[in-house]
Amino acid sequence: MTQNDNATPSPLYAKLLGETAKIDWQDLERFFAQGKLLSVARDLDLVSVAEAIASDDGTRVTQWLSSGLVQRMQAETAADFADRKPELWAVVVSPWVCVQERS
Repeated sequence: MTQNDNATPSPLYAKLLGETAKIDWQDLERFFAQGKLLSVARDLDLVSVAEAIASDDGTRVTQWLSSGLVQRMQAETAADFADRKPELWAVVVSPWVCVQERS
């Protein structure tokens, strides 16, 4: 299920949505250093990505990874975020932290 569906969100989606928060890059740097930061493309629903990871939806996660819509945070992106300090939103799906830039 995604946020765009007309159905009621799943309990997991609702839980993750409640745990999603705005965060500063400096608070994410340690997760980047540990290799636990996943960058989520702006055109994806951050909470739907977290839900797919949490529920082991390998098909959707693999599609996003292979298309580059979800990827481990790259050093270039991390440096860009450190310089620009954009508005970032994150949600934890242990051991991962999914992060997305909001415009």
